[in-house]
Amino acid sequence: MVSLAPTVPALVPLLALIFVRPNDRSFSVTRNNWYLEYDFIIVGGGSAGAVMANRLSENPNWTVLLLEAGGSDNIISDIPLAAATLQRTPLDWAYQTEPQEAACYGLTNRRMHWPRGRVLGGSSVLNYMLYVRGNRRDYDNWARLGCETWSFEEVLPYFIKSEDNTDPHFASNGWHGVGGYLTVSTPLDPTPIAEVFPEAGKFLGYPNVDYNGPIQSSFMRPQGTIRKGARCSTSKAFLLPAKDRPNLHVLTFAYVTKILFNEDKKAIGVQFDRFSLSHVVYSRNEIIVSAGTVNSPQLLMLSGIGPADHLNEMGIPVVANLPVGKNLHDQIFPSLHFPIKAVGVSIAQRRSVTVQNLLKYFTSGRGPLTILGGVEGLAFIKTKYANYSDDFPDFEVHFISGSIAADDGQDFRRVQGVTTDLWEQYYLPLVGLDKFSLYPVMLQPKSRGFIKLRSISPYEPPIIDPKYLTHPDDIMSIVDAMKTCIAIGLTPAYRRFGSRLYERVMP
Repeated sequence: MVSLAPTVPALVPLLALIFVRPNDRSFSVTRNNWYLEYDFIIVGGGSAGAVMANRLSENPNWTVLLLEAGGSDNIISDIPLAAATLQRTPLDWAYQTEPQEAACYGLTNRRMHWPRGRVLGGSSVLNYMLYVRGNRRDYDNWARLGCETWSFEEVLPYFIKSEDNTDPHFASNGWHGVGGYLTVSTPLDPTPIAEVFPEAGKFLGYPNVDYNGPIQSSFMRPQGTIRKGARCSTSKAFLLPAKDRPNLHVLTFAYVTKILFNEDKKAIGVQFDRFSLSHVVYSRNEIIVSAGTVNSPQLLMLSGIGPADHLNEMGIPVVANLPVGKNLHDQIFPSLHFPIKAVGVSIAQRRSVTVQNLLKYFTSGRGPLTILGGVEGLAFIKTKYANYSDDFPDFEVHFISGSIAADDGQDFRRVQGVTTDLWEQYYLPLVGLDKFSLYPVMLQPKSRGFIKLRSISPYEPPIIDPKYLTHPDDIMSIVDAMKTCIAIGLTPAYRRFGSRLYERVMP
């Protein structure tokens, strides 16, 4: 959790030019010509689209077109600790929710920022690189709802196949793969306060086991999608190895505005804009919409697939009356902060982003810049509202060896939309202190919202309203999870560092 923007800004690209090997960079090849028709058209080159482009183009008899609204990433996106600074940049769609009635009191206009990757690799270029597959029951629930081939037992072999785990401890436990496209590694240079995180969990009765293995309820230092200390996005992992396949065409800055249908309501092509010109391309087989949580429903509704009443309201002919955009739920989280008496044991801008650490990072892929966005511990816990008969935790706790004040207010308050009052009255006293933070992320929220079209223009962001904390059960479970986080921060493992709960009242 540091910002590179105000720190030796000319040094980062210079070091990158000197030390970064070309075969470690992301996919950056695009085209200025293309066919009129392909076997498959993929809309969105993000976390899913890049994988689909790779796998489908393995068949040399299939032609594949990948359309991405953004461009390629930049060298800053490679640096794990700089992850948050990519938000609210040209790599980010920079969405915002509608003002929230029951949440977001400390954010400007009570709107939550929703970062989404507008770049090859999508949100795998913006995220914190945490390699977390999810709970087996989530997949099994999808199977029960009708996606029969998406049970955990069905998808696990593909997780293993895609993975190249560089940590022998995990690679040999039967739940991980070696030799796949996606590199998964354990950061090698944890802070001292991160090393005792599993000990804190053990004190509370939780094991230190692989949360991607047979038991998810655990405390662990996380693995991440990093390769030689640098982010391994889906662009780098899946598109780069396929860049020379003649049957795969990748178009960047291609903004898809509509899916085209024939008289039988079969999807036959897409319309897209590129550099102020409109184009149409057709598909012989399938059009795969992988444009993300926001853009996929927006595109479907603009094309006539969605709730009939909403489409009629917008004047869009109905192709299929389906509840697109309904049942939106997001994993909201509060934060708890713990100042400590020990000095030099956490992340801080003035210590982490130095010429020495930049040189160390670019020459060896080591040092504090390899920390996964500041997250150095993951715990999967159960509140008293969870089902204790199953291994189905209802909260994922992020241990961050710093806080939003780690960069002394230079960048994080902006990307998160923190109000001036909240910053000055609550966070400012944390500046200059060693500290850590715990974020209990709600995995199974009951509050439900929606995504709707704001207008018929594909360039106007849709209405995003998750209706955070409008279900009373969510508030009760968050309170219980916060109690567990307080217990974590005050375990003997952290008392040794002189930890205390930061009890200043938010304005």
